[in-house]
Amino acid sequence: MGSIYKRGNTYWIKYYRNGKPYRESTKSKKESDAKRLLKKREGEIANGKLPGIYFDKVLFDNLAEDMLLDYRINGKNLKRGKQSIKHLKGTFEGYRIVDITTPKIQDYIESRIAEGAANATINRELAALKFMFNLGAKQTPPKVGLVPYVPMLKENNVKKGFFEHGQFLALRSALPFHLHGFVTFAYKVGWREKEISGLTWNQVDLLQGIVRLEVGESKNDEGRTVYLDGELKDMLQQQWESRKKSGKLCPFVFPNEESTGPIRDFRGAWNKACRDTGLGYGYKKDKGYVVKWQDTYPSGPTLHDFRRTAVRNMVRAGVPERVAMMISGHKTRSVFDRYNIVSESDLRLAAQQQATYLEKQTGTISGTIVNFGTKKKEAAFSATS
Repeated sequence: MGSIYKRGNTYWIKYYRNGKPYRESTKSKKESDAKRLLKKREGEIANGKLPGIYFDKVLFDNLAEDMLLDYRINGKNLKRGKQSIKHLKGTFEGYRIVDITTPKIQDYIESRIAEGAANATINRELAALKFMFNLGAKQTPPKVGLVPYVPMLKENNVKKGFFEHGQFLALRSALPFHLHGFVTFAYKVGWREKEISGLTWNQVDLLQGIVRLEVGESKNDEGRTVYLDGELKDMLQQQWESRKKSGKLCPFVFPNEESTGPIRDFRGAWNKACRDTGLGYGYKKDKGYVVKWQDTYPSGPTLHDFRRTAVRNMVRAGVPERVAMMISGHKTRSVFDRYNIVSESDLRLAAQQQATYLEKQTGTISGTIVNFGTKKKEAAFSATS
């Protein structure tokens, strides 16, 4: 049983959990307040929860450390996690978790918007904050008693860039030779940049014409198998022969120009090829180019546009959407739909197909209507009569 007592003019309460005594100030001079708090604490303990005084001692910094530990243990993107925490600390460092409420989070959102941060960036930070709270609530014993509502911002960052086949061929010809296989694989398969640059020969079966990503090697942590067409098989065979001739035996399928490691930074060569072929500038950041890109060249394509292009081409070719998702590595249908871009040529083709279909239908001759009351056909006044 708990008890109530006074220290000076302030009431305190005492209660037990698993035989351990807890003492807590009510910060009130009213005995009724002390009774209410004691009843609340005893109710929490009866429901198997830690008393609220425990949660009062947990700080934002504790949850941030736990999040980074989880990232390290599970091999998550530690750099991105640290970036999110860096911004969150600017507001919440030293805060008790019980003081991080929805209004406080909304104040944080307002301040980040005022700083010019994009909605997508702010959402990544808010997702990190939500993850911290959920992680703290799952621990034994829990560090969080109540997870606050974290509002998210609307994002409108769906990019619509894609390559037509002629544009791809022109760009590939303008790139250095060691990048040809790299961009061809990206164009046809639609994998992410790091998945392609990190591809090693032990993931390739040239005899069967198969490339595999094992579980945990992709962004969504799911395994993936791709069967190669004739062009990709020939291209990988050439990559293998070049590897043997170089004598360096680099483990990466698409090595850098020196064949000493993976391709890491191709943006300078990519941007130059985009400018030379009239496709625009390419990536916004190019340390080797002094002129401000936005003043000289229109924004141009990036390697990620091949991902959208591969999805669109597979769907156009009649590949079932579920199969296309397995090849490209899209885990959810909503994200896949964002990449399955409809172009102006698709819309024109749809109009032509509809017109062809209607012309083949019977009973739809222009200038004729049916009078259902008398079951007689009457000539309709045409727009040209």
